[in-house]
Amino acid sequence: MVDSVVDSSHSNGSDIASLSSLIQLQFVSTTVLQQALDLVENILTSDDQLTVTSKFLPGSTIGKHLRHARDHFILLIDCVAGPAPHIFSYDTRSRNTPMESNLSEAREALKQAISRVNEVVPTANLDTPLTLNAVTPFMQTFETTFGRELWFAGLHAVHHWSMVRVIAGELDIKLNDDFGFAPSTLVYKGSEALLGKAKI
Repeated sequence: MVDSVVDSSHSNGSDIASLSSLIQLQFVSTTVLQQALDLVENILTSDDQLTVTSKFLPGSTIGKHLRHARDHFILLIDCVAGPAPHIFSYDTRSRNTPMESNLSEAREALKQAISRVNEVVPTANLDTPLTLNAVTPFMQTFETTFGRELWFAGLHAVHHWSMVRVIAGELDIKLNDDFGFAPSTLVYKGSEALLGKAKI
């Protein structure tokens, strides 16, 4: 992993389970982002693969899903790293960014996200209060915590990776067996994947 604070000695489920909840969530976040980084570094071979529009998910492209999921991590991390009060919205996103259409840009954006998670999370507090503004489509305001939102960002990314899996299938691109599967599903199936080794 890029700049990983959770080192390779914590690569099995029992070692990760012994770490604090904060570091466990950091591990999940960086592992999920690393899956996307592996995709753009080792599996996709051309920029065009980022921009092919899905036949089954209208308007969807691999690049859009990668950017959208990464944005959630960055918005959250930037919020908690700033001064209180911590107020943010996942709806404040940039669209049509270079990472949606260029493998090099996607690689750099994902590396930056992993670095930011590793820089900010270890010194954060899971119980830090946050105010989340959301369009549902009605304007809503929710009180939440950093820990809850870090968990959500990881799970949200996994669900977008499952849509990436669909588009990759349309392009005859084979992905790792654990790509796009929720950690709870991997644990239930007894998967040997990093996110499947924890015990419920």
